[in-house]
Amino acid sequence: MKSRSILAAFTLLLLMNVNALADDMKMAVTTSFHNSGLSDILIPRIKEDTGIDVYLLVVGTGQALKLGRAGDVDAILVHSRKAEEKFVEEGYGTHRREIMYNDFVLIGPKPDEAGIANAKTAADALKAIAETKAIFVSRGDDSGTHRKELALWTLAGLDPEKFEGNWYRASGSGMGATLNTASGMNGYVFADRASWLNFKNKGDLGLLFSGDPILFNQYAYLPVNPAKHSHVKKDLSAKLEKWLVSPKAQKIIGDYEIAGEKLFTPNAGVLDSDS
Repeated sequence: MKSRSILAAFTLLLLMNVNALADDMKMAVTTSFHNSGLSDILIPRIKEDTGIDVYLLVVGTGQALKLGRAGDVDAILVHSRKAEEKFVEEGYGTHRREIMYNDFVLIGPKPDEAGIANAKTAADALKAIAETKAIFVSRGDDSGTHRKELALWTLAGLDPEKFEGNWYRASGSGMGATLNTASGMNGYVFADRASWLNFKNKGDLGLLFSGDPILFNQYAYLPVNPAKHSHVKKDLSAKLEKWLVSPKAQKIIGDYEIAGEKLFTPNAGVLDSDS
């Protein structure tokens, strides 16, 4: 009986050591990043070049930040600068490192009832949708995309909480599911370009408005601070960051295309704290 207890204790200790040495980490990423298809390209290359198994938790930016604050992930990759800077200022992230960018776009039915294709600005496009009360599907999930959409409504002098009628719909879902809802309802939707390009169920929808500088969409990497959560794998987070900003990784990101169109532009630079 005693020998069995010793064996069980030894086995447990061995498993604990294996787990401690395992090169795996958890990273919370946005649904828009995942829906773009880029993660399917990057994850195998990360494993090949660094030996790290990166397990993705695919959520909206708001939920990703919550996971980081709780210490449930080792790093996050999101796209909502003000929220990211607050995360670092509060001590939950060690720093913020820009990795790549794309842009937001407005999608809608090709007949374009609201006429947003002729709008001069993104705010004007949203005003036109509100004036015609054409169906608009919002993510409504506190994601980076949803936060940007709300900021644009504010810029347009409008408040979705005061909209009357049922033309403004909140899906409460990720980018892919929201695009599917918009396709099914033949409505307008605010999305990132990468998710739209990789979206298969386009139906009668088309990209109707883009190009306003305010639609710039930056993605950044934030390691969770071990001073808040001692169990996070800071060495692996640092190793992954070094790979993401390397010339090789940046070229992979820049070379990723769908139907001949680039989805992201790499722009890894110095840390915010060094700029």
